[in-house]
Amino acid sequence: MRKLLLKIIKKTRPKLNFWGYDPYTTIANVKGMRFFKKDLKVLEEQLHGDPQFPITKMFPMLADKNAAGGTLSGHYFHQDLLVAKRIFQNKPVKHVDIGSRTDGFVAHVACFREIEVFDIRPIENKIKNIQFIQADFMKLKPEMLNYTDSISCLHAIEHFGLGRYGDPIDAYGHLKGLQTIQNVLKKGGKFYFSVPIGKQRIEFNAHRVFSMEYLLSLFKNKYTIDHFSYVDDTGDLHENVNPDDETSVKKNFRCKYGCGIFEMTKL
Repeated sequence: MRKLLLKIIKKTRPKLNFWGYDPYTTIANVKGMRFFKKDLKVLEEQLHGDPQFPITKMFPMLADKNAAGGTLSGHYFHQDLLVAKRIFQNKPVKHVDIGSRTDGFVAHVACFREIEVFDIRPIENKIKNIQFIQADFMKLKPEMLNYTDSISCLHAIEHFGLGRYGDPIDAYGHLKGLQTIQNVLKKGGKFYFSVPIGKQRIEFNAHRVFSMEYLLSLFKNKYTIDHFSYVDDTGDLHENVNPDDETSVKKNFRCKYGCGIFEMTKL
């Protein structure tokens, strides 16, 4: 009965999530309630009416008792750490980022150097070492030609032209974005890039997923691939893998929704 219930929940969860309801949260909260009541009783007995720390309200956090201490896996964790480390080692004159996660990768880089961040969305906060410029990178501004010797775009190109972040609908927005990046990057400059990899498709309006064969065809005669790594479907990193292994490339390194991470030099 339990297995059947979990199967039903797994199947219906995406539709329920769309309407703002997560059945797993309900299950976790039901389980956690008995611990909550028990722990509250023990705490009240220990306080014994101590006026220094009155219990003024209930703020139940019911799922954390059985949760892990953190997540050290997944696309963003691995790509952000790996690429920030490579930029630190390569020491570019200027580093520019296009649309990567600010509370992950951008924050990592800002710990040790200045970084310019371009995004179609506004960012209001001013943080030391981070210069933000709002821009649509599907279009090249003439003054940006050969602008930098180092550029990153992590888990962002797959969204270009799908309208998710207020960008105009453009079926080939990812190609326009990649062309702009190529024009902005100086000859011999480094391009750090990541996108979802697997069977090629659009999951509208969330993202595109790219096949390895397609990606390699885009980079041919434009870049040399210095390092290739990927995060598999279980969230584990496979670092410095051979991107010329035809069998693995055709199978997208056995990923349905993995993350390909490239470090490339512009020819």
